[in-house]
Amino acid sequence: MSETRELTCINCPLGCALTVTIRGQEITVTGNTCPRGEAYGKKEVTDPTRIVTSTVPVEGGDIARLPVKTASDIPKDKIFSVMEEIHAARVKAPVRIGDVVIRNVAGTGADIVAARNVNEIAV
Repeated sequence: MSETRELTCINCPLGCALTVTIRGQEITVTGNTCPRGEAYGKKEVTDPTRIVTSTVPVEGGDIARLPVKTASDIPKDKIFSVMEEIHAARVKAPVRIGDVVIRNVAGTGADIVAARNVNEIAV
């Protein structure tokens, strides 16, 4: 018995149309134009992960919302838990790119980090 999944590779702008066939423990990927596509196809059917991006409110900053993202990919099934923690977060200006906003978000081992500098506004 085998299972076939059709995927679009997201590792580069080419967006190769992949066909991933699963036969027991054997996973075959076709349609990729580079080795990254094969690795992506195999990982997507065995252990899918994502980078999450969002925004959080900023107090006293020159912009109202700070763009944030996970510092590394997280298990796809943790996205909603991660978003709950992001929605509850607030930051105070100033903030620099890479500053950690939430450590070990939703127990994933990944941090939520600032994706932009925010300056403090003078009152």
